[in-house]
Amino acid sequence: MTRVIHDSGDGVQKEALDLVSSDVNFPKGHFPDYRIGPNNQIIDPEEAHEAVPLKEIVAKETAQLLEQHKRLSVRDLKEKFEKGLSGATKLSEEAKRREAASLDRQVLLKKLRDVLDTLKGRVAGRNRDDAEEAISLVEALAVQLTQREGELIYEKAEVKKLANFLKQATEDARKVAEEERALALAEIEKARSAIEKVEKALQVHDSASSSRQKEEIEELRKEVREARRIKMLHQPSKVMDMEFELKALRTLISEKTQLCNQLKKELAMIKRLEEDSSDLFELEGSDTLGSQLCIIPRVDGAPNIANCPIQWYRVISGGTREVISGATKFTYAPEPFDVGRLLQAEIVLNTDKTIVQTDGPIENAAGLERYVDSLMKRTDIEFNVVVTQMNGKDYSSHSVHVFHIGKLRIKLRKGWSTKARESYSTMMKLCGSRGGGNAAARAVFWQARKGLSYTLAFETDRDRNAAIMIARKFASNCNVALTGPGDQGT
Repeated sequence: MTRVIHDSGDGVQKEALDLVSSDVNFPKGHFPDYRIGPNNQIIDPEEAHEAVPLKEIVAKETAQLLEQHKRLSVRDLKEKFEKGLSGATKLSEEAKRREAASLDRQVLLKKLRDVLDTLKGRVAGRNRDDAEEAISLVEALAVQLTQREGELIYEKAEVKKLANFLKQATEDARKVAEEERALALAEIEKARSAIEKVEKALQVHDSASSSRQKEEIEELRKEVREARRIKMLHQPSKVMDMEFELKALRTLISEKTQLCNQLKKELAMIKRLEEDSSDLFELEGSDTLGSQLCIIPRVDGAPNIANCPIQWYRVISGGTREVISGATKFTYAPEPFDVGRLLQAEIVLNTDKTIVQTDGPIENAAGLERYVDSLMKRTDIEFNVVVTQMNGKDYSSHSVHVFHIGKLRIKLRKGWSTKARESYSTMMKLCGSRGGGNAAARAVFWQARKGLSYTLAFETDRDRNAAIMIARKFASNCNVALTGPGDQGT
């Protein structure tokens, strides 16, 4: 009778476990519960709750550093780089530990595979199938560990690169901080030196201006004292001294006012030129009596107006224009009749008309009225002149003549010979020269009677304007409006 013994293989398993336990210490008494994930990856449930992979941590920190790079200062960037370097060092050490643990696991898996192969040869049936399944699990685990080892090697290389990058960046940041600090200190020193230079220049300018003003004030005081002393010698009166001082102040204020008006006109002209750049021509010259206005091109390429018709006008009240008869040249010298009025010049270019105008009304020359008053007190008012034209033709002789202006008549003589002598009448005309030329500001046109006219050149423009004003005052006393040809009497 045969005896059948049912052997479950517990003895063999116990022997195999004894062999394994002699080299390996298992934390548990059974195989770990692995499960197959996507792409045939073995997933350990115990490791599912572990920390985020090192690669993701490094990528996240790198992205944060790149985002904060623009808004961090050099010092903060340096501190961040130092923190990142310490973190990279820690990650490198952790990678080394994991590499060592990975090597230990490879050794353990190799020993476990040998034990399972030995166990597989000793068992049969269902236990053999379990042994084969355990071997396949061990092989899969070995493959997973190999993959993890590759990833660890790659992560180690990345961590090493990051550590080198952070170290280099830290050094660069330190250098940049030092360079920026040196540059900032240099700029500060330059700014300080520049401020000191400006302060010194301002002090020198203030001291110079103050000393100049003091000198001018002292000179004015000396002049006032001297004038007061001279005045007191003749008429010792405080009232006269005060009148003299007031007169001097009025003269000074008048000169300053004229200067301010001139500056205002120049500013207005500059603004007008900036605002309107379409005009081809402009007037050159001061808007004061005694000057000479000239039409000049404003832009390059302006047409030549030498042969173009030109007519000068004076703008009276209400904007009405009055033709200045005979003023058809590109130059014109204002006369006393133009004071307080705007002057315009109309240029005809083919079929187009261009108008240029003075910036403001013509103003009287400084000190001209006082000069006229002083001449009016004389018994004989005479001026030295040169006859340039007679009846519209050039005068051959350029000798000096005397132009005598009386209360009832005007006389032109050369020595004891009288060239012309006429009383004030409606046939007499007297005005500034309107024929152009360089000496127009010093020349007058005098029509003594019908059929006899002269163009006279005075020594100065002040004499020319004073002669016109005096003659018109004397003619007005005789109820005669002494104007130029074609002018309307006022």
